[in-house]
Amino acid sequence: MKDNRLIDGRAVQTTILAEVRTRLENFAHTKPIGRLVSISIGDNPEVAVYIRNQVRAARAVSIPFEEVFWPADIDFADAKERIKQLNDTDDVTGIILQRPTPEHINVRSLQSAIHPLKDVEGMNPASIGNIVYSDVALAPCTAAASVEMIKATGLDLKGLEVVMVGHSEIVGKPAAFLLMAEGATVTVCHHMTRSVAMHSRRADVVIVAVGIPKFLGADMIKPGAAVIDIGINQISTEDGSVKIVGDVDTDAVKEVASWITPVPGGVGPVTVGILMRNAVTAHERQIAAGWLM
Repeated sequence: MKDNRLIDGRAVQTTILAEVRTRLENFAHTKPIGRLVSISIGDNPEVAVYIRNQVRAARAVSIPFEEVFWPADIDFADAKERIKQLNDTDDVTGIILQRPTPEHINVRSLQSAIHPLKDVEGMNPASIGNIVYSDVALAPCTAAASVEMIKATGLDLKGLEVVMVGHSEIVGKPAAFLLMAEGATVTVCHHMTRSVAMHSRRADVVIVAVGIPKFLGADMIKPGAAVIDIGINQISTEDGSVKIVGDVDTDAVKEVASWITPVPGGVGPVTVGILMRNAVTAHERQIAAGWLM
């Protein structure tokens, strides 16, 4: 039997991809969308799952997707130069830098080399900075996905009391600004917060992105709240197998919360849907900028 407390990320993704297909129809016979180029540096088996999900979504909306693999020992300057060449390639709509990367690669610097109009992941500092001014069209995908999941509950974000647990540059901080742009009242907690529970127990919505398995328990939320779990953690079970869990003790919390995102199957699929939506937005902005004649 379906548990209505669980927010189905795959259903939300389906809605986003339908919107993407509709928007793409406007360009089908005039300025078709170009490729999304996925860059992997070195051998990262854990990245393969993310790439497969991105390929599947891109095919569903007929966006060309190219997988590029660079050697683990690639020189950083060479990697940056290759990014610049992709920036200058007309039929490349967006560039995706898969993480993790080798230790000698400065991810932030390489992400900064991606032109903001081709930054479909929303990771360029310029893209993140735009959110401060409520330009949220090319926001970081996971942060935007967390907002999309809240909207899926039907809650009105205006005046909503939201606690964001985690303040990373690519999730926590941008999610807070995205929520403020929607009119929510946001409190951000982090490792120096004296009592996370004191804040989370008064929130209408709690978003968690700390990388600690089952960090958020049932005693940390108020009855009826919505809980958005961004965590993806691997834990070993008693039989020696590996299980993926979030930052929320889902079984316990769902007995108190009105809505909760499962892991897996929650925020993850929506993140990929947002990536496709960002690709269309990037294409539209490239046309507006006169890049595509």
